[in-house]
Amino acid sequence: MPALSSTMKEGKVVSWLKAEGDPISAGEAIMVVESDKADMDVEAFEDGFLAAIITGEGDSGAVGAPVALIAAEEGDIPALQAYAATLSGAPAPAAAAPAAPAAVAPKAAAPKAAAAAPAGAAAGGRVVASPLAKKKAAELGLDLSTVVGTGPGGRITASDVENASSGAAPKKAAAPAAPAKPVHIPAPGVIAATPTARALAKKAKIDLSTIQGTGEFGRVTADDIKMATGEKKPERKKAAAGGAAPVELPDGFVAFTTMQRAVSNNMEKTLTTPIFRVSREIEMDAFNALYQSVKPKGVTVSALLAKAVALAIEKFPIINSSYENGGTNFKADINIAMAVAIDGGLITPTLKYANERNIMELGENWKELVGKAKAGTLSPDEYTSGTFTISNLGMFGVSQFDAILPSGQGGILAIGGTQEYIVPDKQAVLGMKKVSKMTVTLTCDHRQIYGADGALFLKELSNVMTSPQVLMK
Repeated sequence: MPALSSTMKEGKVVSWLKAEGDPISAGEAIMVVESDKADMDVEAFEDGFLAAIITGEGDSGAVGAPVALIAAEEGDIPALQAYAATLSGAPAPAAAAPAAPAAVAPKAAAPKAAAAAPAGAAAGGRVVASPLAKKKAAELGLDLSTVVGTGPGGRITASDVENASSGAAPKKAAAPAAPAKPVHIPAPGVIAATPTARALAKKAKIDLSTIQGTGEFGRVTADDIKMATGEKKPERKKAAAGGAAPVELPDGFVAFTTMQRAVSNNMEKTLTTPIFRVSREIEMDAFNALYQSVKPKGVTVSALLAKAVALAIEKFPIINSSYENGGTNFKADINIAMAVAIDGGLITPTLKYANERNIMELGENWKELVGKAKAGTLSPDEYTSGTFTISNLGMFGVSQFDAILPSGQGGILAIGGTQEYIVPDKQAVLGMKKVSKMTVTLTCDHRQIYGADGALFLKELSNVMTSPQVLMK
């Protein structure tokens, strides 16, 4: 019986959290003890098996007195249970006397009634009883040798004494080999938690009543507190039999690659730039028809978009500018950078002089740039010389999105996917027709580019994309 406070002299076993024969681990709560302060969990100090319970539930014991025996090995349990029956304050009984000679065998034959001696009477006439049982027997004037014990090893408990005094038949003790599991129900207002959990909760300033316990009988454990503070991650539940195996996902910190670090730094540089965004829907039927006609020649959508944007910029060169030292830095060359996601990062291969080259040349150049980007062989001039950027997520089914303005540029165009709409048409038989539309969103540096500039640029872009003959020049 441990001393749970400086003033504690004895403790009462409220409940056992483990049954005889159960395995126990160091630090695991095995019983609840009522001290002079409160009910508290008592933990095991070493691994083993709970061989025998000496002080039963409801019984009290002095501080330092044994309340149970722990076996190091499971095979030691029977021997310790036999030994527990002798722990009533007297030494173990002497070995049985040698058998009498055969000539006096009739005399040695004991009556059957003698075999029914109370279980609490150990060899040599000693009575095995708990301290509380002895105290109650003395108060009631009851001879303990007449009481049948139902505790471990036939030990007499306080309830045995009460049953004997009232004339009630003693309850049959459960078989030691398969004892029933005790169930602990905390008193109203008492939160069941292990001492370690209480200490951790106090340190972390966590209210135990807010924690869902996962220990035995719903007790809050140290792991529950660690999971609440984020120190430990919750254990993943095992998949049900026959269910799909859990997908192994990445976990933990992974340092950036050189490319990822560069992308991150560039994104952070944009945080101080004042921007505005403007969106527009563009009909895509004529553009899609043009693409289908030039696709067999190796021209991609990216090349066509670059050409269309470059032609629109010719009309509104402010979109191709950048802010610099309190003024506007205009760029004579229109170099369209196209954002490309590659394994482990993002890069912007650039189609230089896009307004001056035909779509066939741009298509060949783009194919070459993409191959270099995937192989990691782009030269700096091929991905750092952009004056305007296009980011296209339409091929992923994205309908509309906003792009982040790259540092050193005045604008970036986000391209969404093409979607079909039903619109009014006076010339159609039913007065309706189906058209394909694409939503584009322009992000601009608001220091030198204004909202009207962005709106006029998008209007010109729409005109270019709906006029295939312009793109073919």
